[in-house]
This record gives sequence, C-alpha cells and structure tokens, in this order.
Amino acid sequence: MLLVIDSGNTNIVFAVYDGDELRGEWRSSTDGNRTADEFGVWLSHLMELQGLKRDEVTSAIIASVVPAVVFSLKTLCRRYFNCEPLVVGDEGLQLGLRILLDRPEEVGADRLVNAVAAHKFYKGPLIVIDFGTATTFDVVDSDGNYCGGAIAPGINLSLEALHSAAAKLPRVAIGRPKQVIGKATVPAMQSGIFWGYLGLIEGLVARIKAEFGGPMTVVATGGLAPLFVDATDAIDHLDHDLTLRGLVEIHRRNKRQ
Repeated sequence: MLLVIDSGNTNIVFAVYDGDELRGEWRSSTDGNRTADEFGVWLSHLMELQGLKRDEVTSAIIASVVPAVVFSLKTLCRRYFNCEPLVVGDEGLQLGLRILLDRPEEVGADRLVNAVAAHKFYKGPLIVIDFGTATTFDVVDSDGNYCGGAIAPGINLSLEALHSAAAKLPRVAIGRPKQVIGKATVPAMQSGIFWGYLGLIEGLVARIKAEFGGPMTVVATGGLAPLFVDATDAIDHLDHDLTLRGLVEIHRRNKRQ
C-alpha cells in the first residue's frame, strides 16, 4: 500500500491507498517543530484504529509547501514504514507535464499535483481552484501542461485580516448569508466575505477564460470548496481528493520507470 502525504500551510493530510482505493485519511495541523517520532506514534495509532498495519505500507510520496516539515516527514517514512519516499520537487521525479512559466522552480508542489490529477480525470483546458490557506487558480492546457494562474488570500486569511485590522469588528464564522444587505455588523461582515469572495471567484474565472481564449472546465478542491460550489455556476466539478489522487498518479508514473 501507498502512504500519501500532502503538507499544506495549515494542515498535513496523511492517506493510505491500496491501488486507487482510499483506505484511510487523517489530518494534523502543520507544525515545523513536530518530530518524526511524534508523527509516527500519532499516525500508527490512527492506522490501527482503521484496521491498517504499518508493515502493509511499502511506499510513500510527499508533497509539501512547507520546507520545515519535509525532513521530519521523510524520516517518518524511513523509520516507521521502512521506505524511501518520493518527494514532489526532487530532481529526477517525473510529473508528466511541462511547466510553462518563466521561473518553474517557484511553483508550489500542491499546484503541480493538482494539475496532474485534473488532467487525468477531467481532460481539456482546465482551471483548478484550490481553497486552502491561499486560494489558487491554476490553468492546465489540453495537453496537461501547467500554464500558470493566480493566487488570492484564502477566505480564513481574509476574515482574520478584517478582524485584526478593524478594532470594532469581531471574528465571525464563515457561512452563506441569506441576504446580501446585512442588518447588523456580523451579518454585514458575513455578507461581504461570502458574496465578495464569490465575486472574486467568478471574476477571476471569467477573466482567465477570456485571456485563455476558449472554453475551460473548472474543478474545485480544498476544505471550503463545498461552500462556494453550490452558490455559483462558475464551478463545474467538486473533487475533495484531487491532490491525494494526483500524488497517487505521480507515484504510479515514477514507479514504472
């Protein structure tokens, strides 16, 4: 079985796949101070609760946008699962796509993994929206090449900035207000964040399509994606496990070499 690790700025997702079948998935907060042993004990216990044994894992792959945690994650794979992990971004790892940017080394591993998965499962020119700590809009052409995109502050960052910078504005929960015109401070904040963010999504999608010059399929992923998918026609597909499935595909491509 394959251990898949997706390390983002806020959470690290650990998943075990048996072929294309997801056998278990767990999340930990991203903390650069956590050791391989802390990860190992925590993950081993959760796997046991799921009926999975450590020695059933024979390979691993890691994608991380947080360099500080990579060493601990690699050590976790070696010490607790007795395997040398593939790491997205390492020299020699084949993604099966071209990065059509001026500085390809600057692209986050998660964005490339999403591009691989989106092309495999949806084909055609694509926009991939990932609702994470930042919200990213990534463009993939019909050949599966990564063409660039846009990065916007994530909605949680936007909420925190609003609360931090304005003394009288409280922290508010994210939700879809029934009305755009708020009748009190909290509903007004919720409206501005939700409907304003929806306008950002629809506006960027429309501008990307116009600049690209043709029809594009829009795929959304990330924890807050469901909140917006039901509120707009700009998004065609919701794929909760896009990044994980992309890592499985990248591992498969490199295993064949």
